[in-house]
Amino acid sequence: MSLHVDSYGSGAPLLLIHGWGMHGGMWGGVAERLAEHFRVLAVDLPGHGFSAGSGKWGVGSREWEVGSGGRFSHSPPTTPHLLLDSLVDQLSAQFDEPLSVCGWSLGGQIALRWALRHPQQISRLTLVASTPCFVRRPGWEYGMAQETLAEFAAALRQDYALTLRRFLALQVRGSERERELLAALRGALMSRGEPDLGALQAGLEILRDCDLRGELPGIRQPALVVCGERDTLTPPQAAHYLAAQLPDARLAMIEGAAHAPFLSHPDEFMKHLMSFLHE
Repeated sequence: MSLHVDSYGSGAPLLLIHGWGMHGGMWGGVAERLAEHFRVLAVDLPGHGFSAGSGKWGVGSREWEVGSGGRFSHSPPTTPHLLLDSLVDQLSAQFDEPLSVCGWSLGGQIALRWALRHPQQISRLTLVASTPCFVRRPGWEYGMAQETLAEFAAALRQDYALTLRRFLALQVRGSERERELLAALRGALMSRGEPDLGALQAGLEILRDCDLRGELPGIRQPALVVCGERDTLTPPQAAHYLAAQLPDARLAMIEGAAHAPFLSHPDEFMKHLMSFLHE
């Protein structure tokens, strides 16, 4: 299966992976600015953007056919990383050269698992508004309540366009320029068509089930962890933990930003990212 990838500029490759329900075009002006220094590759994940309607998430009995609108299962999978690993393997097969990878939110979890599963393919990691574990668990309070995520999944089945709009509001809540940022996100969200319901449900399963905390010490690539000071979806405590547990990582906290710091504070985001990638 071939995914849609926008390519900008020339030079060393830098892959941008979007978050849940989004698409590669959501990176906006930051992708264009990065293309002045790198060959920027912005992928649309299966069922999102221009990759909608092609490909699959998952394998075996848990396979989601994009376009099927399959039902969201509330029972935990036998292998928590099954969907995530399948997605990572699809991405790995798409590219045949070492990459620097920048993942936003769910894209950060994908990038972490990719770095562990195919370490020869990932040279550097940038993790934006990311967390090793999205939901709360015993001993982990820096996430969304599982009940809240289950309610979110139920609402998705009823009216997924409305649910996506609600999710956008959560991403910018508390950010400087909140109204302006929300309007920009809403304008960009459907610019490549509607994401596929089956892919949205599969993405929620990844967020619900995957806990990468125990794997962080095995990820050896240099990493930059970027977080918004006001992020309520992936709080700063999760970013601090992520940076502390990765063997070669640094933390960049952006004051006044929420879950999309590259959109709300592009100059500061670019400063941190360029310094890291040019080392």
